[in-house]
Amino acid sequence: MVTGYDLAVKKQMDNTTILWQQALQACARPEKAAVLQRFFKTGPGEYGEGDRFIGVMVPDSRRVAKSFASASLDVFAEMLASEVHEHRLSALLALVERYRRADIASRADICRFYLAHTDRINNWDLVDLSAPKIVGAEALSNDSIDTLLRLAASPLMWEQRIAVVSTLTLIRADRLADALAVVVPLFDHKHDLMRKANGWMLREVGKRNRDVLIDLLDRHAASLPRTTLRYAIERLDPDTRKHYMSLKLVNKT
Repeated sequence: MVTGYDLAVKKQMDNTTILWQQALQACARPEKAAVLQRFFKTGPGEYGEGDRFIGVMVPDSRRVAKSFASASLDVFAEMLASEVHEHRLSALLALVERYRRADIASRADICRFYLAHTDRINNWDLVDLSAPKIVGAEALSNDSIDTLLRLAASPLMWEQRIAVVSTLTLIRADRLADALAVVVPLFDHKHDLMRKANGWMLREVGKRNRDVLIDLLDRHAASLPRTTLRYAIERLDPDTRKHYMSLKLVNKT
């Protein structure tokens, strides 16, 4: 039975969602929307197919997000359900801010909420601006990569990217072995977005410990996808880069 209280809560939730979306619309730049539609590959058959943009830049999304970080999680769910990309992005940025402010117990709840909505975290910027600061932070706090390994084994590419990009938090804490335990099994991934993510994390490993990266490249460079390898060696000196790229001559992938 729906009570008057339930209706009042629903009305407040709806009002908050509307206010949040209106605040974003006030920042929208229509001339940017078409550019973003193309940049994030929203055409038929592309990875962002069906995503819709209104032309809000990330700094504006972040500013608006901070104003709504204390909204109910039901409001966050409504924002994530939107087909408008910037609605979902602002919700995720607000969730990052909420996680940053929260105590340990609340952080666990926020991470569970995040993981329950991975189907709506479905473009690379949505993943990259949120996963390390929530899923990665939680993995570090719990001293466990079980969630990351589960996501890495998912059939959904966006969950796999969440797993890989979340290792950025582990890498910056010098938990390199844990990070590589997530990334290395995905070296053969066929999607370019995953190949780029893998190479990015390897580059970050090299920034923390060059010897670890060199050892890994000595073992895997010849079989790494070219995109992954190029990202991984980007910070190395020219001669070293040339050496590892030359190994691709015997295995062109």
